[in-house]
Amino acid sequence: MPGAHCTNLPYWLILSYPPTLDISWIVSTVLQSDTSSVRREAGAQWVLPLWQLIILSGIILWLYRSILVHLVGQWWRDPNFSHGFFVPLFSALVIWQERQNLAQLPLRPSWSGLPIAALALCTLIVGQLGAELFLSRSSLLILLAGLIVLFCGWTYFRALLFPWAFLVLMIPIPTIIFNQITFPLQLLASRVSGLILPLLGVPVLREGNVINLPAMALEVAEACSGIRSLMSLVTLAIIYGYLMEKRLWVRWVLAFASVPIAVVANSVRIIGTGLLVQYWDPEKAEGYFHASWGWIIFVISLMMLYGLHRLISMILEKAGVKE
Repeated sequence: MPGAHCTNLPYWLILSYPPTLDISWIVSTVLQSDTSSVRREAGAQWVLPLWQLIILSGIILWLYRSILVHLVGQWWRDPNFSHGFFVPLFSALVIWQERQNLAQLPLRPSWSGLPIAALALCTLIVGQLGAELFLSRSSLLILLAGLIVLFCGWTYFRALLFPWAFLVLMIPIPTIIFNQITFPLQLLASRVSGLILPLLGVPVLREGNVINLPAMALEVAEACSGIRSLMSLVTLAIIYGYLMEKRLWVRWVLAFASVPIAVVANSVRIIGTGLLVQYWDPEKAEGYFHASWGWIIFVISLMMLYGLHRLISMILEKAGVKE
């Protein structure tokens, strides 16, 4: 029988096929079937069953329920951090767009994710005992990183690094750091306005963050420091760069450029308020127009960011640099 000398199949299996059939084909077919079944079993053991995923998600939500409720409440109440609603939505969008690439990555769970998860729980305990909201909220991101490494591996975590790191922007910065950023911005906006207003015919006398005009005194308060537009603009600059630009270095330029753009735009707001006080009506400058200046300046900031992007693109096109 042809090919019978090169196989170790049982005698009954050989007799069950016609004598003209090559036994080597049977061997290769059986071996391929066994190999594919082993691969399926090996791959299936790394997949977390749905019921376990539901239980794990329920435990996480139970641990962080009060923290998440307070976090969303702060987004809703505090205009300085209202951009937090868009941060997790954008991260989910990035993951959804990369779902096909993620599906092709090999699953290599790593026990090194376990100490990361343990660190997250320790951070949660310390934050709760010390009433430090920033630590408690940050522990959730650390826990997510540990679970990704534990169940999927470092390759998956590197692929998810950008949407994971972007989630940091949804956590309000600590008050002590917030004040350290706000006060210098107040002084900077006051100094710039004190230099520009005299050039426009408005005499001023600046004392710290207070700009004394002939009609009244303008105080550059915390709300007028530009911190609100700064944090929102940085977030939107990263989103804009990711959606509209493929070059990584240009994305970084747009993200860093959002800081001086926010400072300049806020200075324009204070200068505009000073001009309204001097040449129109101080009461109107403090009323509706003062409140609407925030939205106007934010739109101007977005236009400046878009203009910078177009300028960079035009320069690169003239230089013959392709994407």
